[in-house]
Amino acid sequence: MFRKVVVAYNESPEAERALHSAIQLAKSLGAELRTITVVTGLPAYTAFARAADPSMSRVLGEDQLKFYEALQEKARVAAKLHGIEAHGDIVEGREVEAILGYLREQAADLLVVGLHQPDLYISRLWSTVYDLAQEAPCSVLGIH
Repeated sequence: MFRKVVVAYNESPEAERALHSAIQLAKSLGAELRTITVVTGLPAYTAFARAADPSMSRVLGEDQLKFYEALQEKARVAAKLHGIEAHGDIVEGREVEAILGYLREQAADLLVVGLHQPDLYISRLWSTVYDLAQEAPCSVLGIH
C-alpha cells in the first residue's frame, strides 16, 4: 500500500517523533523512506547583522545549510540503526508549497508530519497541517 514514505523533518521535537514513527512504519512495510527539510530563509532579525556586515547574509545562510545537512545526516543514521536506508533532501521555499511539490516529484504514497503541542501558534500550525492534508497528493499521517 505505502511504497514511498516521506517525513517532514526539522529540528523540532515533533519532527523527531515523526521521523522515528516513519522509520518504524517504512521498515515494517518494506517501503522507501525519504526525509524533506524546508529552508524558508533567514529570520527577519538577521537584517541587523546584514546592516553591520553585508557578508553576514552569506555566512548565516551557509551556517543554516550546514545545520540542515547535519540534521539530514542524523536522520540517515537513525534509519540505518533500524536497518533501513533513508534518503534526505533540503528544499527552499514556503513550507506548504515546497512539501507539496516534493511529494508530487517523488510520487510519495504517505507524508508523515509531527503535530505540535498546543501553544500560541496553534492556529498557524493547524493551518499548515490543514493545507498539507487538503492538497497533498498522498495520504497524511500526523504523529503526536
